[in-house]
Amino acid sequence: MELLPAIIFFAISMSVTPGPNNIMVMTSGLNFGVQKSMPLFLGICIGFPVMVIFVGLGLSVVFQLYPMLFEIIKGFGILYLLYLAYILASSTVSYSNKKPKPLTFFQGALFQWVNPKAWITATGAIAAYTSVSLDLYVQIFIISLTFLVVAFPCVGIWLIFGNRLKNLLHKKTQQTYFNYSMAFVLFLSVLPVITELIKKYIL
Repeated sequence: MELLPAIIFFAISMSVTPGPNNIMVMTSGLNFGVQKSMPLFLGICIGFPVMVIFVGLGLSVVFQLYPMLFEIIKGFGILYLLYLAYILASSTVSYSNKKPKPLTFFQGALFQWVNPKAWITATGAIAAYTSVSLDLYVQIFIISLTFLVVAFPCVGIWLIFGNRLKNLLHKKTQQTYFNYSMAFVLFLSVLPVITELIKKYIL
């Protein structure tokens, strides 16, 4: 496949740059460590290639036929992202009996379906790197496999970085401020989507 180098570079650039996935896994690495963050990490790394497969197999066509369905999913996605922002903000280990828990594999995988960057990346990859002259299923498999392979080192960097931040953020108050900051960044990542929906359906 002639476009394979381009697909690899695209997958790396989209996987390693800041975004909701990397914000979540970095914050989890800081608060819970690498081992306890592995389910979330694996959910992200495996969940997104699965999403690419579904998008490539025609989910985007379904949304074109029924655009309101996409708007409904987008609305639920916003609510879920705001919920995750709250989870991040309250991730600091508490002195009470009720301690926060890291996100699960299922939550990491499910997050891909409400992650604006994930949708842009998946649809962009399928649109840009598939050709009608070649076997579509083979192309989708190659693109998904590429994202699967590059996700582990690219997202893993953020997980390790978050874990190393423990050495800098010794005090509970420092971790709390960091969590609040990451929750705010996650909120900012979904703010354009909220603004778009307000302009479209309210204003």
